Amino acid sequence: MYDVTIIGAGVIGCSISRELSKYNLKTCVIERSSDVASGTTKANSAIVHGGFDANPSTLKGKLNAKGNAMFTDLAKELDFPFKRNGSLVLCFDKKNMVDLKHLLEQGEENGVPDLVILDGDQVRGMEPNVTEKCVGALDSPTGGIVCPYEMTIAMAENAYSNGVEFIFETEVKNIEKNPSSYVIKTNKGDIETRLIINAAGLYSGEINNMVSNNKIDIVPRRGEYVLFDRTAGDLIKKTIFQLPTKLGKGVLVTPTVDGNLLIGPNAVDLEDKTNLYTTREGIDDIVSKAQLSIEMPFPMNMVITSFSGNRATTKLDDFIIEEASDAKNFINVAAIASPGLSSAPSIATMVVDMVNEKLVPSRNEKFNPIRKGIRKFREMSNEERKEIIKEIPEYGTVICRCETVTEGEILDSIRRPLGAKTLDGVKLRTRAGMGRCQSGFCSTRVVDILSKELNIPRCEVTKSGGNSILLTGKSKESL
Repeated sequence: MYDVTIIGAGVIGCSISRELSKYNLKTCVIERSSDVASGTTKANSAIVHGGFDANPSTLKGKLNAKGNAMFTDLAKELDFPFKRNGSLVLCFDKKNMVDLKHLLEQGEENGVPDLVILDGDQVRGMEPNVTEKCVGALDSPTGGIVCPYEMTIAMAENAYSNGVEFIFETEVKNIEKNPSSYVIKTNKGDIETRLIINAAGLYSGEINNMVSNNKIDIVPRRGEYVLFDRTAGDLIKKTIFQLPTKLGKGVLVTPTVDGNLLIGPNAVDLEDKTNLYTTREGIDDIVSKAQLSIEMPFPMNMVITSFSGNRATTKLDDFIIEEASDAKNFINVAAIASPGLSSAPSIATMVVDMVNEKLVPSRNEKFNPIRKGIRKFREMSNEERKEIIKEIPEYGTVICRCETVTEGEILDSIRRPLGAKTLDGVKLRTRAGMGRCQSGFCSTRVVDILSKELNIPRCEVTKSGGNSILLTGKSKESL
């Protein structure tokens, strides 16, 4: 029997698992996909919000700034990409400057430091490409950008190294309540546990409704994005928001930690949680709204991909973090839409405090907070490259030319704790296939490496687990 079972291996589930690994608890994480960060976590704005946007009376307001402040130490301990580039909320009408002041006062109440209102000229002094129509902005220096899937992978690897078990391709079919435990019925058998943490994202409603009469209805809200090549990445330095008006919240323009430029998202409520389509209308809408922030036209010839992600929302417009009133030791961590990524570290500490109050575990004296990431050839000096090639010759073979990812990095991504088992797994850990050609040249090489390392035929290598087979056989036999 497990002490704690976390359902869902997104950024929330993995953050909680890492925090739980500080205690002597038998913990497991079960995930319906083949890897961590397979849902909303891998498709979002990758923004660490300052914390001024949410009402102070909400969990979002209470947890965002607190979570933001934890990122600096976490990034150092776990070696994932994070940068405090700061953010600006642009105002285009002097009549709306009062709304900027409201955001500032709200942010200060939420505990956001160093907020200041700038005039239009001050904004353009910071960001020369911001539109001349901007009359002022709220400057939030603590805002940041992060790689959400690398962060999640780092959390999971560290949790795993500290004793947490991860069980993939395991779908919850039902949950039975016993007097002192729960039995989780899955496609791979039963899992008995003293306490459940429901961090199932878009499916957290279904998981809650298996055990509680207090139903949760999760509405998937699709957001579409446009990603530009790194050659457009220096258009702006800060994350640029637009002050919400009667016409909507606008869209953001932001650099990414990897040097790309990202714009989006829109917001479309759906019924189908698996609908991740992008549309011509949606992309056109994003570009036209983002153009309100920037003086010069976006370089559309530098677009390398568009994508979408579904956010878990409810009518309450707030996080749900509580024990189900009619299901003891069943803790919901549901409806974690924006700023969920920013709040993930503080959500984890809040949930683990709830667990500790119930199970009263002792501290894990062997807990090691340090995790080292994959050494990135593209970030090394020539001297560092020479040294690592001497140490690991495979670093001398570049597999993904767009992102300068070597065979050594790909091998590390497969061999390390909770290593990659799919093409997407390698991609999320190394960026192989994320460049301008979008894996057009390197995917076959990566398939060959996975086949050899996992000791499986190439026809069994998948894109993302399950039935996502890439190859079905040879198109022709050579004589």
